[in-house]
Amino acid sequence: MKLRFLFEFFPDPCLKSLVLLILVHTNLCFSDTQTLLLSLKTQIISSGYLPRSPDKLRFHHNVSLSVSLSVGSPPQNVSMVIDTGSELSWLRCNTTSPTAFDPIRSSSYLPISCSSPTCTTRTRDFPIPASCDSNNLCHATLSYADFSSTEGNLASDTFRVGTSEDPGIVFGCMNSSYDSSNSDREFNMTGLLGLNRGSLSFISQLKFPKFSYCISDSDSSGVLLFGDTNFSWLAPLNYTPLVQISTPLPYFDRAAYTVRLRGIKVSGKLLPVSDSVYIPDHTGAGQTMIDSGTQFTFLLGPAYTALRSEFLKQTNNTLRVVDDPNFSFQLAMDLCYRVPMNQRELPGLPYVSLVMEGAEMIISGKQLLYRIPGRVMGGDWVYCFTFGNSDLLGVEAFIIGHQQQQNLWMEFDVEKSRIGLAHLSCSWAGQRLGLGK
Repeated sequence: MKLRFLFEFFPDPCLKSLVLLILVHTNLCFSDTQTLLLSLKTQIISSGYLPRSPDKLRFHHNVSLSVSLSVGSPPQNVSMVIDTGSELSWLRCNTTSPTAFDPIRSSSYLPISCSSPTCTTRTRDFPIPASCDSNNLCHATLSYADFSSTEGNLASDTFRVGTSEDPGIVFGCMNSSYDSSNSDREFNMTGLLGLNRGSLSFISQLKFPKFSYCISDSDSSGVLLFGDTNFSWLAPLNYTPLVQISTPLPYFDRAAYTVRLRGIKVSGKLLPVSDSVYIPDHTGAGQTMIDSGTQFTFLLGPAYTALRSEFLKQTNNTLRVVDDPNFSFQLAMDLCYRVPMNQRELPGLPYVSLVMEGAEMIISGKQLLYRIPGRVMGGDWVYCFTFGNSDLLGVEAFIIGHQQQQNLWMEFDVEKSRIGLAHLSCSWAGQRLGLGK
């Protein structure tokens, strides 16, 4: 699949500062037990500089969660998007740009040859197979449905997170990008930190058995945590098993965090959708992926149509629908409302529940409506429902994005092949961990 979704970035209230807390344990990969405090921010990402596999949703100007760390010897500061939906971590490599990584300046930088097992074996799950360049180096190419693409060589170098130092981390050193949007927006992101289950992901290379995050819906601190979460104040987690398919299928991403979606409710009312809609077919199409690198949530047509109809019915007396049948928010989000600009608060909204095997994700309030940037209709702001129709994008999957994951403690237990979740205030969790506001 080659997926792409375009939207214009709305700075208010999306530009939020979050905080990343990484807890590392002695039995994982570092010599000392330590707490590493970094900054996790929400930033605008221009499309041509955010390479992601063709089976991932893409955004023209993406609202993405990023973290700062350093790479190389001597260390160079880089800013990387946190993405549970991607495997290969990558850096923009350039010898002149101040926001890119310069491999020439790093004495620990090592390019990977195309005969290396890393190139011949560990890249086998890449959507586009790795190849050899003219210098016999392992070459990777990432492309998109809108013809944007990025390419470069695989290499290894030392990554430093806080005070920890990890040599020999494999990543992509991207030195060529094509952006079909011809965007000239200044870009200050250096790369992407892949956190899925693939063998070359950051999590896999550092052998973390689990990691967790909690994304705040405000400008107070959120949390990303590598290692165990043995906190007495943390509510009991409800776990849902990860779906695993051993046989390669053309439309199934085996490295993704795939869960079993069993149903969708609106304020407790179960939608009349056949169970078969939520089950991947013989090609692998129809999997449900949890993805921090995608902002919104997208459902296959039958599920989206049922959800749209019920949400519309339950908001009929409280919200005014945009009455233009041809209006949609960048193709996939076609349930939109007019809200007076002088109205400070949105009216009460029904809540949406994503029912998974063993767990339930409840989405409510401002997680459900997104104000379109700069769009005004006769003195009204335009808000659109934050669920979109996958079929309108040619998407063969359910994608649960990070807006729907706000104020949830999400634990990715790779070792036990499960995801745990608990509803709580992420700003409160940050305060309990000493982050404050």
